[in-house]
This record gives sequence, C-alpha cells and structure tokens, in this order.
Amino acid sequence: MFFRRKSRKPAEVAPPPPAPIAVRTPTGEPDIGGLWRAVWAKKKTIVGLTLIAAAGAFVVVNSIAPRYRSEARLLLEQRENIFLRAEADKQNNDRAALDAEAIASQVQLVLSRDLARQITAKEGLAENPEFNGAGSITRTLLGLIGIGRDPAEMSAEERTLETYYDRLYVANIEKSRVISVAFSSSNPELAARIANAISEGYLGLQQSAKQDQTRAAGQWLAGEIAKMREKVADAEAKVEEYRVKSNLYVGSNNTSLPNQQLTEINSQISAARGQKADLEARARQLRELIRSGKPIDSSDIANSESMRRLTDQRTALRSQLAEQSSTLLDQHPRIKELRAQIGELDTQIRNEAERLARQLDNDAKVAGNRLETLTASLDQVKKLASQTNEQDVELRALERESKAQRDLLESYLAKYREAAARDNINAAPPEARIISRATPAIKPDFPKKVPIILIAAFAAFALSAGFTVTGELLSPASYSYAYPSAAYVAAPPLVPAASMARAAPIVAPPPMAAAPVAAAVASSADQIAAQLRQLGEAGRRINVAGTARNVGTTFAAISLARALGIDRNVVLVDLAFNAPNLSVLSSDPQAPGVAELLRGQASFGDIITRDQFSRVHLIATGNVAGEGIALSASPMLPSAVEALLQSYDYVVIDMGAAGESVPQNYAALAPRAVLVSDDGSSPSTRAMRDRLAAAGFVDVMVLRGGAHAAAAA
Repeated sequence: MFFRRKSRKPAEVAPPPPAPIAVRTPTGEPDIGGLWRAVWAKKKTIVGLTLIAAAGAFVVVNSIAPRYRSEARLLLEQRENIFLRAEADKQNNDRAALDAEAIASQVQLVLSRDLARQITAKEGLAENPEFNGAGSITRTLLGLIGIGRDPAEMSAEERTLETYYDRLYVANIEKSRVISVAFSSSNPELAARIANAISEGYLGLQQSAKQDQTRAAGQWLAGEIAKMREKVADAEAKVEEYRVKSNLYVGSNNTSLPNQQLTEINSQISAARGQKADLEARARQLRELIRSGKPIDSSDIANSESMRRLTDQRTALRSQLAEQSSTLLDQHPRIKELRAQIGELDTQIRNEAERLARQLDNDAKVAGNRLETLTASLDQVKKLASQTNEQDVELRALERESKAQRDLLESYLAKYREAAARDNINAAPPEARIISRATPAIKPDFPKKVPIILIAAFAAFALSAGFTVTGELLSPASYSYAYPSAAYVAAPPLVPAASMARAAPIVAPPPMAAAPVAAAVASSADQIAAQLRQLGEAGRRINVAGTARNVGTTFAAISLARALGIDRNVVLVDLAFNAPNLSVLSSDPQAPGVAELLRGQASFGDIITRDQFSRVHLIATGNVAGEGIALSASPMLPSAVEALLQSYDYVVIDMGAAGESVPQNYAALAPRAVLVSDDGSSPSTRAMRDRLAAAGFVDVMVLRGGAHAAAAA
C-alpha cells in the first residue's frame, strides 16, 4: 500500500505525553510466586491435615500385632561323591553347573504345596489361631467387599495354607546359588522353627526323590534282568542246535573247520612250492660247476661225507706234490704218480657231484608230487567250504544275536549292582545344604512404624498442598503478566496502540518522485504478521529498523515475532550491534550471541534462548567488543540466517537504528523491512525509506513508534 499525500492543512500539535504507564499483558504461564503465596496462606490447614494423618498412622501401626521374621539360607551345589557316582556319569564334568532356570525351579520346589502341607501338619499350624484365620475380622470384611475370600467359606486347610504362603518369602539371592527362606509370625521362635523346618523338608524332598528314583531303577532292572536271562539262554541254545545240525564245528581261533583247513593247506602248498624251487636251483648250480670245471663249492657238497673224504685226500696229495716238487723234477716217477692220484680224485669228486645233483632232482620231483597232492586237497576243501557258506552266514547271525543279548544282560547286571549299592549305602545326598539356620528375631519386622507414619504424613501434606495448587491454577488470577522495558515511552491516552498509523499518518512523496519500493502503512504488528503470512515463502524473513534510537525498534521487533509465533516457530535475532536490548527478555541473559557464533566461539545450541513471555526463540548480539560493522559484514552471517530458515518458519531481525548501520549488509539477509518512526511525515523518515530502497530492500512498511510505542508497555 502506497503513502497518500498529506493535506496542506497546518499540522496539529499533539499534547505533551503523560507519565509512563505500565500495561500488563498475560503471558500464558503460571505465576510461581502467586502459587507459593496461596500455599503459604493455607499453611495451617495443610499442617493440620498432615498432623492428623501422622496421628492416625501412629494409632493404626500401634494397634497392629507385630510380626517377627526369621531367615534361613540354602546353598545349591553338587554334593555327590564321584566315587559313588554311576559309571556312565563319571565322565560328566558339568553336573555342578546350575543356570538361572534351574535355581528358579528349586525356588518353586521350596514353595511346593506338598512341602507346605508337610510343614503345617508337622508344626500344627491348623490349630494355631494366627494361621487358621477362622475369627479374623479383617479377612471377613475384605471377603464381604469382594477383596479375597470369606474365611467362613474356606476349609481349615485352605485358610492355613493361605496364611502360610502370605507369611513365607522365598527368593534367590542375586548373582549367587543361594536361596533365602524367610518366614514371619507373631511368635519369633515359631517363625525361626518353621523357616528351619522348610529348609530341612526341602532337603528331605530332594533326598527322597533321589532314593525313590534309585529304587525304581533297581526294581525295573531286576525285572528286565530276569527276562534277559531267558532270552540269552534261548539264543545260545539256538546257536548250538544249528551248529550240530549243520556240522559247523569250530576249530581254533573260533573259526570253522573248512576255513581252518583252507588256511593250513594254503600254508603247506606255499612250503612245497618253495622246497621244490630250492632243490631245482641247487641241482642246476651243481651241474653248472661240473660243466665249467670250476672248483665245486656248495652247501650240498659240504654236507656230503664221501665228498668231504675225497676232498681231504686231494688236499693231502696236493701237499705231498708240493713238497716233492721242491726236490724232484716234473718227470720224476714220484711226481707223476702223485699227479695221477690227484686226477683220479678229481674224477671221483665230479662223479659224486653228479650223483648229488641227481639226488636233488629226485627230491625236487618228490616236492612237485606233494605240491600236486596238496593242490588237489585244496580244491576239495574249497568245494566243501562253498557248500557250507550259507550255513555259516546263518550261524554268524545267530551268534551275533546271542552276543547282543548277552552284552545287554551284562550291562543290566552292572547297573543293577550299582543301584543296589547306592541304595544300601544311602549314596544320594540332596544337591543343597543349609549354610545359615534361622534364629528367633529380636525386633519386629512388621509394621515399620516410623516409615509408615512418615509416608502417611508426607502423603497428607502432598495431597493437601496439591489440592491447593490445583485450585489456584484453575483460577485465572494465577497467571503472570509481562511488563515491557521502561525505556519505551507511554503513548498518549488519546491515541491507542491499535491505531498508531491512523493517529499520525505518514505522508507519501509526490507521485512524480515515487520510489521503486512499495511503501505500505501498517497500523499494528498483527497486520504486518498477516501480510507476511500471505506472502508465503517470500515473507519468512524480515528486518525491523528504526529511523533513530529510542523509537521502539526492539519493541516492534518482539511484538512482530510474538504475533508470528502464535502458531509458528519464530526466532528473533538481535543484530543491533550498536545498541543491543534483546537480552533482557531472554530466559538466559548471560548466554553468548551472534558475535560468538561468527567468531566460532559458540554453536547454535549455545546461543539460542527463549523469550520469557512467549514461545519465541531469541538470539542476542553477544559480546560485540566494538566490532559491530565488521560483524554485520561477515560472510558467515547470511549462512547463519539460511541455517535458521531450515529450522524456523520465520526469522525476524532487529537491525536497530538504520542510520547507525550499513543497510546493504542487512538487505542481503532479508529483502523486506519494517521501518519504525516517531513521525511518518517527516523528511527524515522519507529519506531513511529511500536509503533503505537504495540499499536493496524491495518492500518497506512504515510503523509509527516513538511515544506511541509505549501503548503496549
């Protein structure tokens, strides 16, 4: 909307502004101080109810009969002697391992109903008025209102067991294999006696279960052994009967006679073949020696008596020849005679060798004949073995069945002997032992008088104080109100805040000098917020600038942010580096701000705080340290604004007095601006609007500030 030219009537002179007025507006958050004052105002009632509850609790706990609690403890462990363990279990090394499920199962065994009946009968609890509950008024009343059963409708055993389980506490101690057994009673000695009786009864149940298991196994094995003996005798009789019927007698090494004969004949045939080959080789060797004329040296010749005699004579003649040759010539008759005798002996030796060779040939023939005989016998035995093969297979099947029955009988006998021995020597101890016996308690365990009284008093105090606070919260007067900063000046009573622009309309420049910026008149921050919502994406970021200091720039910025933040996520960024005022509204005034973010000394999570009086998020300037212009020109500032747009619907920037900053730097952050002025028709306002247009702002809306900015203060 463009400015309209103001009429040339003389300007009306406004009356002097009155003193500052503080107008409070509700913030929607409860007043903590008011709530505390409301509670303090009713302190007598709260304290009185607390004391009454404490007194009532004192009377109740002193009227209840005290109960004494005694505790016994059981350790679960493997107590069986390995030397008395069954042979099949001696290699099992994991018998002592107990997991959580096994321990929980033992806890349930302690809680078993059979053990409970045993203990109640042993201790005579059914006749004890504390446990039978026949005349219990409390139980009767609870039964009438439907909480629990009426004792009159229950049997004596049911009443006793119900009380028994109500007084019994059994649990596994964490990270251990220890079970705690605790029992409560008005009689401390009875409580200790029952806790010990439960522990001993549990051990007795374990031992009895093991003994029953051993006896049952022994009885079953005895019956099975009698049956197995009959089966073994029958199987062995079938084996012998079939062997006699089939002539399948067994020789040495538990083999049949045909097979044994085959083995022996094979051994004899091998020996005959070897003997024949040896004799033929020796005869062939003698003939070769005779044919070659070489000295006959052979084991057969060495073993011949006649051959040794001829050899000895030849040796003696050769000695004489050598002796005579030393004194006689070769043609001497003695020399010739000795040589003739030696030649005759050589002929006799060759003849003897030929005789020995013929003898070896004869022996070889005898060995060959024997080999043929053995081979014929082998064929006959093979035929006999082949004929009895099927019978032998059937016999082996019967023998295997007999052996299996015999082995099973022996295993049953061994197990029966072990079971009988374990039962006789009582070798089945329980897998637990008592490590702590219960003793009568000195102090009662119930009721806990001091804690009950304190809890009752605290509950009464909390309820009475809670009702007081709830009633105060339901009252509209309990919500706090926000007061603007005293730096803003109150508006004249004749010009309300909702009609700022109408009370002092801003005069537009002449038509021929129209600026390229669309100048719009807005009467309130709500109207500006509505226009920004209509712009959509283009209206998500906006600068709020002032023509000078103290014209209400910060108030206009926070008002616009709160108007946008009713149903949207809004962040208000204080970039008025020369005059920062936004931190006074923050929930954390000492938090770092934009300056620390641009220097890299803080992150977004460190600098974002909340408005104390709305859901708007705030980012203060931080420690500027005289670097305002440099910070506004930082290249990281546009990136920071873009990052905020990723998380917020609107980004409102308070740039402070436009004359004290560089508008070009802010136009790059948000192209739209709200110019706050104390006089919209003044030349300075028009000049500042033109300056903003020249700096790059495409849309400038003018909002009257100054004294009128305090209308909401």
